Amino acid sequence: MGTVAPGRLTPVGPRLWMTMKEILSHSAFKNRAWIRVAHWCVMISFPVLFFTLVTAFNQLADPAWAFPIIGHWAPWEWLIEIFAWAGLIGGLYLTWVRTRTGRAKNSGETLESGDEFPRTSRFYGSINWQARYVEFTIVGVVVCVLLIRGAEYAYLAGAEYATLVHFPTTAWIGGLLTGLSQGTIGWIITILAIIKLVLSLSWLVVIGLVPSMGVAWHRFLALINVYAKTNVDGSKALGPLPDLLVDGKPLRLDMIEEMEGDERLGIETISDISWKGLLDTATCTECGRCQDLCPAWNSAKPLSPKLLVTALRDHAFASAPFAKAAVSMEEAHSGDVLGALMESGAIGSDPERGPNAPLMPNVVTPDVLWACTMCGACVDQCPVDIEHLDLVVGLRRHQTLMESTFPAELGKMFTGMENKGNPWGLNPRKRLDWAKKLDFDVPQVGVDVESADEVDYLFWVGCAGAYDDRAKKTSAAVAELLHTAGVSFAVLGDGESCTGDPARRAGNEVLFQMLAAQNIETLNEVGAKRIVVSCAHCFNTIAKEYPDLGGTYEVVHHTQLLNRLVREGKLTPVPPSEEDRKKITYHDPCFLGRHNKVYNAPRELLGDKDVVEMELNHERAMCCGAGGAHAFFEDKNGTSVSGMRTRQAMATGAEVIATACPFCTTMLNDGVRGEAAEIEVKDVSVLLLEGVKRGQARSE
Repeated sequence: MGTVAPGRLTPVGPRLWMTMKEILSHSAFKNRAWIRVAHWCVMISFPVLFFTLVTAFNQLADPAWAFPIIGHWAPWEWLIEIFAWAGLIGGLYLTWVRTRTGRAKNSGETLESGDEFPRTSRFYGSINWQARYVEFTIVGVVVCVLLIRGAEYAYLAGAEYATLVHFPTTAWIGGLLTGLSQGTIGWIITILAIIKLVLSLSWLVVIGLVPSMGVAWHRFLALINVYAKTNVDGSKALGPLPDLLVDGKPLRLDMIEEMEGDERLGIETISDISWKGLLDTATCTECGRCQDLCPAWNSAKPLSPKLLVTALRDHAFASAPFAKAAVSMEEAHSGDVLGALMESGAIGSDPERGPNAPLMPNVVTPDVLWACTMCGACVDQCPVDIEHLDLVVGLRRHQTLMESTFPAELGKMFTGMENKGNPWGLNPRKRLDWAKKLDFDVPQVGVDVESADEVDYLFWVGCAGAYDDRAKKTSAAVAELLHTAGVSFAVLGDGESCTGDPARRAGNEVLFQMLAAQNIETLNEVGAKRIVVSCAHCFNTIAKEYPDLGGTYEVVHHTQLLNRLVREGKLTPVPPSEEDRKKITYHDPCFLGRHNKVYNAPRELLGDKDVVEMELNHERAMCCGAGGAHAFFEDKNGTSVSGMRTRQAMATGAEVIATACPFCTTMLNDGVRGEAAEIEVKDVSVLLLEGVKRGQARSE
């Protein structure tokens, strides 16, 4: 099973180097420093102590057996003992962490906002016995290694190797055996070697019998999964979505006319998932870091990225040709996974099993599929580089393109984008209404200037910036700031159309391709080279997704450009007086921060003095709830994501929530209204403009 995944195996050299760096540095382990150290120790002890397994086999015949040359080489002996102790301490610590964290549904931490976040222990739904078995094996094996080393010291008493130089940390264990005969100590070594071998070989038998045991198999599969990740530079699979492949080739507009109509688009069955996607499911360690930060899961919706992956994994193994297909849900799902899926409402009635059985609506329910906001927290936090969003968008593509099954509100959005070039279906001629109250003219390419080459930047306003009343203030502020700084710019006006981001993330790849082709043709015709964008979603799409379709430009977010203008002295904001000063908290837009790593520019514009961070910030920031086309349809499950994020902002005591994306502005305004809170929501550019105007007023 598994379709093609082009480009995942080459270039070999850079991928091997990237894999080695990530594995040895544990750079994917984020925010939990001690767990990172403990896991690193356990991981390194695994290959180092493998050689003690060979020693144990030979010690069944000769308790004094050691490797030729290196067996009594002091550096090697030190290495063995150091990593045996490190593996023991690391294994015990990780066992304690799992025990302390628990598996209960309501064992999440409580934020200052009062929200329980996460909603559950990150181990909720993880298969407990498998993790405990692995922990027991790790601890048992390293204990045997240390005890054997100590017994060897006692067995070799009087020999030249029986010194602290050769047994630096285990000689004291051998001292406990003083008084026993060498024959007795030899038997102790033999018995310990047998126990070690039984533990190690039993582990191999168990994981062979349970191929879905990700917590064990990840020791081997994680290396391959990291090697085959999307980005050779080691960065996470965030930003652009993967191409929709048809017969192994990326779908493009010119292919659509030639399609015969029997092609299967997206993911319908387990066989439609790429081999990399199936490897993702098999590699999952069920650590729950993805579930920990998922806004859908924490707002009481049925989607958990971990449970989605494990549900697909269990279905894949139940449907595999080499395995007996399960006849019931209980047989198909591993241990605690089934209970968590049923309790969260994330599973339908007993699904059909087999490589060609449909995944929707029983293996993955519509409520699960459409709860995802595409915020990317799951991908960012995963220590083994599982690419959850690829699975979600693959399923959405099939539902949208092949089944025409999607939230009803999205139908109106698709129609508006196709016919009017914006999700609301509003008149394209109104795209410049936001500029009417400015005291200067905003030039339009093709009307006031012939080409974008004549100005410093083409200002891509975006649909929200052109039509949404709150976002219009951002568009006007950006324009006024650029004008004040002496930066020439022009807009496309009614020549601009939706970038296609909501369509693509809702699974309508064909509509996205149409809109993208139209926009790229327009941008190329007007000679656009440098583009400034005020919408985080437009920024991501034009900068990261259009290049694959022939549209390559220098794209900056408005906070990046404005920050540069402030540093260059072209804009001089003045802070408010002490009595007018307000406490500000900044909300990181997912498609600016997590997807594109723009964290500092907006914060530098706000200044450090007045900004207080929410508990969840930077790469751990919570989504506003608008992504994945959620700005255009209502998710009636659970509680409001925007409401949760608003409460987190209110908990800081801030009087202003600063944003850098019009959709965040809209969602958080809705959250403020829902909470009846006395807190303002303003784009960073609006706050900057206020500061610049204060400076202008004082200089007059």
